Amino acid sequence: MRYELTDLRLFLEIAQARNLSAGAAAAHITASSASYRLKNLEQALGTAMFIRNPRGMELTPAGEVVLAHVREIFEGVERMHGDVGRFISGLKGHVRLTANSSALNGFATACIGRFLVLNPDIDADIEERQSETIPAAVLAREADIGIFAGPTEMDGLQIHRYALDRLVIVTPTDHHLASLSEVRLGAALDFDFVCMNRDSSNFLFLRDTAQKIGRPLRARLHAHSFDAILSLVSQGVGIALVPQSVVGNRYPTTQLRVITLAETWALRELSLVVRDEARLPSFAKALMQFLLDDPLVALSRENT
Repeated sequence: MRYELTDLRLFLEIAQARNLSAGAAAAHITASSASYRLKNLEQALGTAMFIRNPRGMELTPAGEVVLAHVREIFEGVERMHGDVGRFISGLKGHVRLTANSSALNGFATACIGRFLVLNPDIDADIEERQSETIPAAVLAREADIGIFAGPTEMDGLQIHRYALDRLVIVTPTDHHLASLSEVRLGAALDFDFVCMNRDSSNFLFLRDTAQKIGRPLRARLHAHSFDAILSLVSQGVGIALVPQSVVGNRYPTTQLRVITLAETWALRELSLVVRDEARLPSFAKALMQFLLDDPLVALSRENT
């Protein structure tokens, strides 16, 4: 049985992209070379790891097992590079973080940016996901750090209390709801909404919650960011469900009204998780602590 670390890296890239050409491009080799290397790897392991079909490359059961081991191997390699890098010129490495839209837009993204400026030899991948999928992604080694809203019953996670946030309704100042101090979502759903894009965890949460209470969601427009949503609401296009943390002081009360949601689920406790057994590289530990110690995050835990 003979193969190289570069073959395993190629396998990882193809598995993540579910596409041979895209995986080859990520590994900086041609598609023909990738096909040759993958065939040799499958021969060395004695089993097919992908099913080729018109939609791309799907992992076989054996491929799923190999993927878990390969992620663990490269996690160890990253940890080694990070630990050795401390003796050369400070922290070095690549960290992967996944979080829901509230955590990313309200707290984490700006904090990660400050961390990267302070540590120029560290790179990061940031991915948005729905909260309920994040613990499993961290357990599957698809991310080093996860931040999500709500509880989890999954074993094998080290859970840290991260931040507290609240979902609120924002309206134009002359809107029918603007005079209210609080409102239930069911009543707000009588009106047109400006929503985040259809893949956003914020929109998916709003859509699913509306379905649970048996009300249609009148999504008049999908915007690409919370800043765009707040601008559109201030212009009178519709109302929106947003985290209170993204409103902040961006718009004065002369342009927007912020209305408390009466539902208990509107108060969102955000948790930061890593794998319980994980020996995180020094750079990932540093980012985790930087996120937890951020003054804005700490203040939310005290005041919300």
